[in-house]
Amino acid sequence: MSEQMSGKRVLTGVKPTNNLHIGNYYGAIKPAITLSKECDDSMIFIADYHSLITIHKGQDLNQSIYEMTAAYIASGLDVNNTCIYKQSDIPEILEIAWVLNCFTPKGLMNRAHAYKAKIQLNEQEGKKDLDSGVSMGLYSYPVLMASDILSFNADIVPIGPDQKQHIEITRDIAQKFNQNYKADFFKVPDFQLGVPEDVPGLDGRKMSKSYNNHIPLFMDSKKLRKKVMKITTDSTPPEAPKDPESSIVMDIYKVVASSEQVDSFKEAYAQGISWGEAKQHLFECLDKYFEDKTQYYNEVIADKQKLDQILKQGAEKARSYARPLLQELKKIVGVC
Repeated sequence: MSEQMSGKRVLTGVKPTNNLHIGNYYGAIKPAITLSKECDDSMIFIADYHSLITIHKGQDLNQSIYEMTAAYIASGLDVNNTCIYKQSDIPEILEIAWVLNCFTPKGLMNRAHAYKAKIQLNEQEGKKDLDSGVSMGLYSYPVLMASDILSFNADIVPIGPDQKQHIEITRDIAQKFNQNYKADFFKVPDFQLGVPEDVPGLDGRKMSKSYNNHIPLFMDSKKLRKKVMKITTDSTPPEAPKDPESSIVMDIYKVVASSEQVDSFKEAYAQGISWGEAKQHLFECLDKYFEDKTQYYNEVIADKQKLDQILKQGAEKARSYARPLLQELKKIVGVC
């Protein structure tokens, strides 16, 4: 356990999504599991209520919750050391969120990145109603996120560079509440800024389902190889030396392989290697790395009852933190 994390409660949230890909693994799943091993009080929640902003098919969302939970477990999450739970299983979060709403200036929400981005898109598309497509879920998203954090007195929240504003909003809301009641009720959280690895997709852009350039996570070998063979390359002859710095194959390989393997692969580029050979080399590296994880994932996702049990146990532990906090909060605001 790192000294920085000693005695600290670390909380991470992730929105459930189907068709997980290796970009999700290296950008979110793996970093969260690594961090969970560095602290003795780790919490990870599946942000299913947040997903209602964009996912309006119940069956799809339910399946995504199982897939995301199974992905974390198959990737090495120790559920005995980390409390993993569904946001929707903690009713205290939504009740606390309403109280926080009452201390959140509208102007603060007007400046939230997601809302501003939607307004800007509507302007670019020439829409008269700049709030077109903006639900209250999207607009008040930062308040619910603040409740996700403050309901558990989290000390540290790991974030990517694009999430810094959410933590700043959370801190601002907590401080406004504390100042109003002249009490240090909500713990003002710190954040740990990380730079998740961006995995390029088959066409060189950031790997994304929306670009249809992704390599799905937990694929069988045959399908994985077919995907890898679709990676965009140039027309350099097989025997000609190739530049590893301008190769999508190499960019993906760097993410999954060791430094020694990367150095060896670069040497093969310098000596001349066909793109077919290079892709085969990448496929073998990916297949070996994910082989056991894929097998374990298939076992885990097949046992929905076990997943329900794990999430239920996580919810019970999480509620043991949130329930007394809500009771004390209601006394402070005068509704109890």
